[in-house]
Amino acid sequence: MSKGTSIKDAIKLWEEKNPGVSSAEAPVVKLLSQQPFIVKMDASLAALAKVEHLGLSTNQIEKISNLQGLSCLKILSLGRNYIKKIEGLDAVADTLEELWISYNNIERLNGIECCKKLKVLYASNNKIKAWEGVTSLQALPLLEEVLLFLNPLEEKCSAEGTWISEMSKKFPGLKKLDGKPIIREDALDEGGAE
Repeated sequence: MSKGTSIKDAIKLWEEKNPGVSSAEAPVVKLLSQQPFIVKMDASLAALAKVEHLGLSTNQIEKISNLQGLSCLKILSLGRNYIKKIEGLDAVADTLEELWISYNNIERLNGIECCKKLKVLYASNNKIKAWEGVTSLQALPLLEEVLLFLNPLEEKCSAEGTWISEMSKKFPGLKKLDGKPIIREDALDEGGAE
């Protein structure tokens, strides 16, 4: 098995494909589907000082790490990797607004609660089986959009017809669930009364 592409080499390749743009100054850097795949988020990420949207999707990353120095990061895209748990987000907790982690191996969202500015979480196609796997989302006061379809918990509750109502009760600030607006009965009552 090859050792994979390093972050340093992936950044160099990105700069070659984006002539005249410094990765240290770029607001959006996408290191997607590198060949060979990136397997580790190493300290070279600190070179991306001004990045607001970091794309590392479709690689073979197993662990979220080395986000120190990314003080402008708002969107972190880690979909289609091998991540099993949420960790290492403390370094970007004050700026991160969107976390895209669909198509991984996550069973619980514990570790996300440090991201108080998080508004959007895409975590579909993971392995969340029980409500305990999502309770940490209650600590996120600004969270308004969540994508959790095709997790065992969602599939079970949707089959029972309780998914939307349970999520609405547990997370009253949610405005959008699995790509659809949440329409609450109390909002209909307020809007319908004249």
